[in-house]
Amino acid sequence: MWASNDWKDYEILDASEGERLERWGEYILIRPDPQAVWKTPKTHPLWKKANARYHRSSKGGGEWEIFDLPKQWEIGYKGLRFNLKPFSFKHTGLFPEQAVNWDWMREKIQNSGRKIRVLNLFAYTGGATLACAAASASVTHVDASKGMVGWAKENAASSGLADKPIRWLVDDCRKFIEREIRRGNTYDAVIMDPPSYGRGPKGEIWKLEDSLYDFVVLCSQILSGDPLFFVINSYTTGLAASVLTYILSSALKEKGGSAQSDEVGLPVTSSGLILPCGSCGRWTL
Repeated sequence: MWASNDWKDYEILDASEGERLERWGEYILIRPDPQAVWKTPKTHPLWKKANARYHRSSKGGGEWEIFDLPKQWEIGYKGLRFNLKPFSFKHTGLFPEQAVNWDWMREKIQNSGRKIRVLNLFAYTGGATLACAAASASVTHVDASKGMVGWAKENAASSGLADKPIRWLVDDCRKFIEREIRRGNTYDAVIMDPPSYGRGPKGEIWKLEDSLYDFVVLCSQILSGDPLFFVINSYTTGLAASVLTYILSSALKEKGGSAQSDEVGLPVTSSGLILPCGSCGRWTL
């Protein structure tokens, strides 16, 4: 498993009975986690002293119970700064487990010895965008949500990266790729964090297991003649990490290179074990 062990401002203190106890800077949150199926005793004292807790509804969705939490606060990771706030579907605007990928991408870009053009699709609040920009890559950041792109810009400003060559685009990712193909534009690296389910601008249904392979094939057409990497993140329950290896190896077969995949996770302080938090596939030439 690929796990991030370098966080200072974030920590999973404990996990049990479908929940995780987390420290986000100076604030303690309790959030649902379907992977934490074990029922170890919740003896950590901070279970009873959380600043906020997200309650999942039996009808779907849920809501935050706020005890003592600001509307927004900030944490950092290796020079990057992230603005956080509790919002729908239990999220805070950051997936800390992705730090293991940020480090990997930074190293790849810095060791390439050349200027790298990165395309970040379904780019959310910009963790990967900031990591690549900090490594001196030029980045095109694409997300269909205007609010998420605005949030990512705030994170870039907080990280001192506002003047870096980042192109911020509110757009449907498939439509954007199709236009880039027609324009003849290429990128040395592609990152994507596609949703498990969604709808396009004209009501097109996106279901990861049905749509991902064709989308990766489409994206392969905008890779440069000397590509550096292609990264896919997945949070779709039931989709094995090895599926991403197969997709990348098949879709990028003509490019050569090799692919590998694994679960991504975060250490749990109370047990010393790793909590799985999704899957990732990485292709490199």
